[in-house]
Amino acid sequence: MNQKVLFLLISLLAFSAYAQIGGRASYQFLNLANNPRQAALGGKIVTNYDYDPIQGLFNPAAINPAMDKQLSVNYNNYLGDVNYGTVAYAYSWDRYTQVIHAGITYINYGDFDGFDEQGNATNSFSGAEVAISVGHARNIPYTNFHYGGNIKFISSKLEQYSSFGVAADLGLMYVHEDWDLQISGVARNIGTQLTPYDIEIEPLPFEIILGVSQILENIPIRWHFTLENVQRWDLAFNNPDREITDLEGAVTSENTNFIDEAMRHVIFGIELFPKSGFNIRLGYNFRRAEELRIIDTRAFSGISAGFGIKLNKVRVNYSYSKYNTAASTSFFGLNIDLQ
Repeated sequence: MNQKVLFLLISLLAFSAYAQIGGRASYQFLNLANNPRQAALGGKIVTNYDYDPIQGLFNPAAINPAMDKQLSVNYNNYLGDVNYGTVAYAYSWDRYTQVIHAGITYINYGDFDGFDEQGNATNSFSGAEVAISVGHARNIPYTNFHYGGNIKFISSKLEQYSSFGVAADLGLMYVHEDWDLQISGVARNIGTQLTPYDIEIEPLPFEIILGVSQILENIPIRWHFTLENVQRWDLAFNNPDREITDLEGAVTSENTNFIDEAMRHVIFGIELFPKSGFNIRLGYNFRRAEELRIIDTRAFSGISAGFGIKLNKVRVNYSYSKYNTAASTSFFGLNIDLQ
């Protein structure tokens, strides 16, 4: 593959992670879904508070004693030759009330054939990025509130250009066990590049996410409602490819209104049998559905689904996410109890 293909893949990565606001920041891989469970529920779910240590990568307030000695390993066969994955582990000490969390997120863009300005072949090259994080969370005494933070060290290499950065995530979560209710908010990727790719320091993909989830009374279903990119209202845009030209040559542009803007922030997901050894998960990402849909074509953009199976001390997870008729991804994961 040549440099134009690399540019196209990275642009698509940024688009799927951040849609039309992609390209405004570096290290876009930080906002990709980091395990099959999250991906199946529509992506960017911040309200899971249980055994899965991978949740601490996206929302540090979710770090809790149930994650003690739990290892999560996840792999995504992403778009084109792009592959990415995550690893997370948590450990408790001090009578199992204090938990330290560590994780790795990496992405590999594959190998590319290089060409100069005249089209002459040069050396092949590759691209990859990685983030290493450490986090901790605490309970606010005598309340149902938990707060936590991550610090992330980020390394990126794209062709001959490399960069290094540091970022932090800050989260707050309300957990009402009697109601099976979780309400959470997280500010992600607060940081900066320490070493730029060239000269200019680029911003990081800062994002604020709010979420709520609850298990329905007497029904084995947990619903998840998430608002992404709360820090930015105007996510919708008029797509020039959807302009309509009449017989007289008059052009009518796509019209986005208040409802369009509001729904671009919404992600909805449900888990069937959330506390059993077998789970089914469904999700719908409204922004992905709208911005990646093809006119007059039923592509099922924005839909995702998956399942989880518990086998003794191992949980197997899988998800499938649809982007459009030409792009979909499969996510595989293992949760291993090392106690």
